[in-house]
Amino acid sequence: MQGKLKKTYKFAIKTSLYITLFLTLFMSVFLYLSKAVQWQYIMAFAIICYFTCFFITQYRVERFIYRRVKKIYDDLTLLESTSLINQPITTDMATLTQEIDKFARDKKLEIETLKVREEYRKEFLGNVSHELKTPLFTVQGYILTLLDGAMDDKKIREKYLQRANKGVERLIYIVKDLDMITKLEVGDLSLKIEEFDIVELVESVFDLLEMKAAKKKITLTFDMDYKTPVLVKADKERIQQVLTNLVVNSIKYGREKGTTEVSIENLIKNKVIIRVTDNGEGIEKRHIPRLFERFYRVDKSGSRKEGGSGLGLSIVKHIIEAHDEKIYIESELGVGSEFSFTLEKVK
Repeated sequence: MQGKLKKTYKFAIKTSLYITLFLTLFMSVFLYLSKAVQWQYIMAFAIICYFTCFFITQYRVERFIYRRVKKIYDDLTLLESTSLINQPITTDMATLTQEIDKFARDKKLEIETLKVREEYRKEFLGNVSHELKTPLFTVQGYILTLLDGAMDDKKIREKYLQRANKGVERLIYIVKDLDMITKLEVGDLSLKIEEFDIVELVESVFDLLEMKAAKKKITLTFDMDYKTPVLVKADKERIQQVLTNLVVNSIKYGREKGTTEVSIENLIKNKVIIRVTDNGEGIEKRHIPRLFERFYRVDKSGSRKEGGSGLGLSIVKHIIEAHDEKIYIESELGVGSEFSFTLEKVK
């Protein structure tokens, strides 16, 4: 047997005691006043006893439930459930059940969100360590080789120092990109909004990446001949970075002798949409939701051979969102991909 009585037993004992005390007192007075037993007295006693027991039991049950429901509310208060704290305490079981169910669903959603974030954090830290580890170990390997005596050979010394320098440049590139994303997220990176011709900017990006595209015989082109300027309002330097990253990606994952096409269309009265389309290898649908995550790679082996920090698309997304604009992606495996983003048009 348990050392302590159940709370329901305590409740029954106390309630029975109250009723017993009342009946004993009432019967004592009743027998004292009544010299003979009469049916009207018995009926009166029965009615009075019934209603008295009903009200006593009802009161006790209400108090019993209220105290325990109040304790539930107090316990939930510790979990900062605003949906329950700001409402009056109810003893209605149906209402209470609905509130508790809603509370449980909200908390379950919060827990699932935290689990997803925790998994993302672990994966992100793993990716960061991997991205930094590769160039660090490369630089360390060349330096140790030089210290072991290879520096005496001038040709080897120059070659290894150049390779070590490339490793350091990659580290700087990754750190700069991480720093930029952090500043964009916290709003520390101010945008210099100005009016400029987006057609001219795309042409300058094509000129910049012409040699890179030529290595894979990829043609960089517009969808049509834009004879008049298309003026937009944005940070020109940042939008150039967006276009560069998108075109570089289309070249990196493009098909040899393929095409990267840029089109500029009026979306609504004060918006234009810029599309970067390629006929490359495309992306599986399962990868698309995570494509803008830091260091996320569709092909973890092949993409590293192509270089890059793995932060390009994440930077693109943050820059576009910093302009209060939207970025979209459509892709079909084996057909190609299209990245598009909106900008404010000059009236």
